[in-house]
Amino acid sequence: MRDNLLKQKIKNGESAIGTFVKMTDPSVVEVLALAGFDFFVLDTEHVAIDREQLLGILRAAEAFNITPLVRVRENQQVEILQNLDLGYMGVQVPNVDTPEQAKRMVESVKYTPYGVRGLSPSVRACGYSTCGVQEYIDHANAHTMVVSHCETKECVDNLDEILKIDGIDVIFIGPMDLSQSLGVPGQTGSELVKSTIDTIFEKVGKSDKAIGTTAGTPEAALALIERGAQYILLSTDQAMLLKWGKSAIDKIRGKE
Repeated sequence: MRDNLLKQKIKNGESAIGTFVKMTDPSVVEVLALAGFDFFVLDTEHVAIDREQLLGILRAAEAFNITPLVRVRENQQVEILQNLDLGYMGVQVPNVDTPEQAKRMVESVKYTPYGVRGLSPSVRACGYSTCGVQEYIDHANAHTMVVSHCETKECVDNLDEILKIDGIDVIFIGPMDLSQSLGVPGQTGSELVKSTIDTIFEKVGKSDKAIGTTAGTPEAALALIERGAQYILLSTDQAMLLKWGKSAIDKIRGKE
């Protein structure tokens, strides 16, 4: 059983840098680890990934000591536990808009006495039955991360109550979906979206949760850190490859 270095870093008041992984070759996370990223979030919400690919990516993460999280497709108990049973160190859960949904999310992640996650010591996360059951329960409850999306007007309206739910580590702002919910799809720089994000920062800042969001550039990430964000997803694996590749080709062909 592995300690969650990302969770420890955030508890220590530090900021961590990760990225969304959308490519399924395990070498991607090996390269991210070598580049110095603290963690990654495998995006199964927007990318079709099968169980063997999930496992291959996880093994690469463990070998290269980068914290692996997964964005699940939905706030559903079996969906969450199957990823955690493999050994992923946390889940990022979309569409959490009410206190009831937040409570269900936490209960799906945690074992008794904090939740109702199905218990099977035979899973990979428990060393295929080689770990002590109580030791495994205690370790999983302490080290598994819960990252809750806040990306709708409904979530913002309910955020004070959501923040009262124990077991949530990070409130994650999804600017793109938030803009859509606010009626200005794609306009993440609009005053309406920015003021709503300000409200989320203010509310979370008064709680015991960390704040997380996306950053498109290193400069944007630094600005978020200055603002108090601790969980930052810098771009995506695909976007970084595309941006660097296009910039290089444009320079070679004299387009810059």
